[in-house]
Amino acid sequence: MTELKTISSPEAPKAVGPYVQAVAHAGILYCSGSLPLNPATGTIEAADIAAEVRQSLANLAAVCAEAGTNLGRTLRTTIYTTRLSSFADINAAYAEFFDVRSPARTTIEVAALPLGATVEIDAIVALS
Repeated sequence: MTELKTISSPEAPKAVGPYVQAVAHAGILYCSGSLPLNPATGTIEAADIAAEVRQSLANLAAVCAEAGTNLGRTLRTTIYTTRLSSFADINAAYAEFFDVRSPARTTIEVAALPLGATVEIDAIVALS
């Protein structure tokens, strides 16, 4: 059996519950949901939903870097949002992180997210 390896980046916000930022197993990185928290302050400082998407993805990018991979190797993401009416803004900010090849993705509207966020994104990423 391939060993499980916990991944934790000091460049990403600490988990706000009893979970880890990511787990690597059998060549795949399973990233927990990333809230749009500023890693230095642990608070949401984004001015709008597009900025929240950018911060969430920047946090995921830091976790990927800690594991020796990058968002360009993302296989699948899930976006949770409390404002599906902002789908176009979400897509525009999301596209800034995936230029040539976008991963498979699901977007789900939810009633609420932790800490009052309007966006949370998780990812499954191939390790390098």
